[in-house]
Amino acid sequence: MIIGLTGGIATGKSTVCKILKKLGIKIIESDKIAHQVLNLDEVIEEVKKHFGETVLDKDGYIDRKKLGKVVFNEEKKRKQLESITHPKIFELIDKKIDEYQDKKEEIIVLDAPLLFETALDKKVDETWVVYADKDTQIKRLEKRDDLNKQAAIKRIDAQIPLKTKVKKADVVIKNEGTINELESKINKLVEKRR
Repeated sequence: MIIGLTGGIATGKSTVCKILKKLGIKIIESDKIAHQVLNLDEVIEEVKKHFGETVLDKDGYIDRKKLGKVVFNEEKKRKQLESITHPKIFELIDKKIDEYQDKKEEIIVLDAPLLFETALDKKVDETWVVYADKDTQIKRLEKRDDLNKQAAIKRIDAQIPLKTKVKKADVVIKNEGTINELESKINKLVEKRR
């Protein structure tokens, strides 16, 4: 079974991944794969061609911060970057899924912040969304990233509304309590699927 895991910023998705790993479940981290893709020679060449050398560091690799400044304020440029990186990311995700299926893994989790936005939910059997109310997200972000309330709200509002993800989810993991409560929820979910 392949589970697509997503959530909003500061909802506890990383904590859920840690719990799943402790249970011996293989996790495919789409963010890590996206970072690997930015180091591929052919991707560097394409990015250089479309965005110029200013997005590269002194060693000729993509500087993610510089690239982020260029693409995240302009929809057209972001779409251009996605057209370069997404096919490679999806290819590597498919390879990982095949690898784990060949090893007869019972449950594989695809950790993808943009699960629905990139249609990765089509590759999975079930979708899980980690949910926390906005006040909880704000408090966690203020503490975790040392932000003031306005900055925390701005980051939350930059993502698609969590309620939209919840509507599309097969399973909603409400995470507003303790880590022990969260562990208990995850254990139950996994047991039902083994």
